[in-house]
Amino acid sequence: MIFAFSKKSPVYLVILGLFASLFALQSCKKKHSAIADQLFKVTQNKIYEDIDPDTLAATLKKEIESQKSKIANESVIDSFLKRNDYQPVLVMNHFFNGDLDILPDYFDKITEHGLSKKPYHITAIRTLVAKLHDKNGILSTNEAYHELARLELLTASSLIKYSNALQYGVVNPRKIFSRYFTATKRPDSISMRNVLLVKDLKAYLDSIQPADPQYKILQKAYLNGTVMDGLSAEESKRYFLVNMERLRWKNKPTEQKYVIVNIPDFKLDVIEDGKSVLNMKVCVGQGRNMDAHASLISYVDSDRYDKPFPRETPLLSSVIHSVEVNPTWNIPRSIATKEIIIEAAEDPYYLSNKNIDVYKDGVKIEDPETIDWSTVTADNLQYDFKQRPGEENSLGKIKFLFKNKSSVYLHDTPAKSAFRKAMRAVSHGCVRLGDPQGLAKNLFGEGEDYDIIAKDMSEDNPEPTNIGLPKKTPIYITYVTCWADDAGVLQHRQDVYGLDIVLYDHLKPLMGVD
Repeated sequence: MIFAFSKKSPVYLVILGLFASLFALQSCKKKHSAIADQLFKVTQNKIYEDIDPDTLAATLKKEIESQKSKIANESVIDSFLKRNDYQPVLVMNHFFNGDLDILPDYFDKITEHGLSKKPYHITAIRTLVAKLHDKNGILSTNEAYHELARLELLTASSLIKYSNALQYGVVNPRKIFSRYFTATKRPDSISMRNVLLVKDLKAYLDSIQPADPQYKILQKAYLNGTVMDGLSAEESKRYFLVNMERLRWKNKPTEQKYVIVNIPDFKLDVIEDGKSVLNMKVCVGQGRNMDAHASLISYVDSDRYDKPFPRETPLLSSVIHSVEVNPTWNIPRSIATKEIIIEAAEDPYYLSNKNIDVYKDGVKIEDPETIDWSTVTADNLQYDFKQRPGEENSLGKIKFLFKNKSSVYLHDTPAKSAFRKAMRAVSHGCVRLGDPQGLAKNLFGEGEDYDIIAKDMSEDNPEPTNIGLPKKTPIYITYVTCWADDAGVLQHRQDVYGLDIVLYDHLKPLMGVD
């Protein structure tokens, strides 16, 4: 008797499902048995012929469960294994072509980057690979399951950790610095899983070695034990280490043109096509370590944590979108309480002499000198202060605006004498420019906008003029204390904010230093 079923009938669907399941099971068995066949073919160890894929999967599950607290990025690895039915695909993909033989050699050279070998299980991986290759290395199927599972986990964990270290650094700057607002890419589950999917492991490992010329110069100096002028050998080494780590962070400019400020160097550069086309002195915010009482060699427990001085300029990345010529200065409350009301108490005409208007509840007070400023304190201050445009304005004749959480900007200043000093950490947090008109000319170029800027800056215009930048320009405010100049000569600067100390203390355990 011949039965005919409709393609939509329940019986037809059940039978179709059974066939699909049987086909998948057979395919799975064929795939899994290939592991045993490959291992036996290469090693001639007959133990591998008896490997059961289900038992191998159970062993891997048990191994990762028991190693949860010891394996880095366990959730990523577990997800990867789950997608592969808990079979050791990483080992199988790289055992037969020799990748696993060379992997420990790469891990072994992590010390050339100033980092400890300890997290990379170098000896264990070498031992396991040799054992699996040895015809008599594995003596039972239980041993085979266990050793394959161990090698899979150790390889996955170490490979991800190594890849992350070289491509992203070992310290997350966002977690250790209080005033860090620079876009910085960090490894995520997708990027880490992709490491486990790499086909040509050697080519990949070669490709992730830091290629930045600055990095290579600092690395060479570190390995050669170079001593910089004015520093000890140990302090020189630590300068190299913290700045190599900074160079591993994925927070570097990628744009064709950008503005960059380096706080410890008190300098601003406009970079085009990788070269500086404008360089000037700047003044930055006052810092906690301007007298260099703490160094990378000599510091106390309190220096190990990031506790910014209130006037420190933040580290950030943003985009300059406009300028304000002859700006009005909305005086921050912190400056008003610590400076303005104190000056006004000593001299009733201080405010009018400095072109500072006083407001209460948004209404301008006509005769602020009649206020008894000696009775005004930070606790009972009910006034706002604005400084009108003019020669006395603390922002000078122009300010450059970009979005940021700290309300800082680049600006001109009437206090030109500070640019003659070596220590230029003198501002309240904003960046004062040595050549503000030069920056305006560079960003705007020749034309009507720049002509207006130049004219208004040359006049005592009582009204601010806002001009949008035709082509918005990225800005990076950075903190680098050691680098090679254009002539290849190593330069280092004082750690005015103590950020080297904070970074080095977080690096120490990852370098194997007590």
